[in-house]
Amino acid sequence: MKTITTTVYTFDELSDNAKEKARNWYRNASAGDEWWGLTYEDAERIGLKIEGFDLRRSVDAKFIDSAEETAHKIEKEHGKACDTFIDAKDYLKKRDELIDTAERDENGDFKDEYALDEKLDELDKEFLYDLSEDYRIILQKDLDYIESDEYVDESILANEYTFTVDGKRF
Repeated sequence: MKTITTTVYTFDELSDNAKEKARNWYRNASAGDEWWGLTYEDAERIGLKIEGFDLRRSVDAKFIDSAEETAHKIEKEHGKACDTFIDAKDYLKKRDELIDTAERDENGDFKDEYALDEKLDELDKEFLYDLSEDYRIILQKDLDYIESDEYVDESILANEYTFTVDGKRF
């Protein structure tokens, strides 16, 4: 039988070069984590189903209910400074304007309901595009943060990982 004794170090005790190796280990070890889960849940709470994303291009999403219901949920759930809130308010304003300015006959019915529906459908598509872009940016910011040295260092320290002198996880 052979006994090998190894000295281990906390993250704070490592050299700068070893800390960088430890950070790289942590980033690689957590790469499979579904870091986007909370953002997906937030989107679902306001009526948006995110089906996938490519941070370089877009978020694939669809409304769970209607665009209007989603906009109203955003008004209740998101802060006034959020891009989603601003986009929801803009959407609702444009939607109301379309309906309010549509021509009506003597009975108060829309003269060209088909044309109005087409305009409303187009507005819904624009709103979905805007929300998808808002969530793409949110996801990008989330990823940038969880890959930052600040976040990684905090996570390593919170989990009390130990390392060899050269920064390899022990």
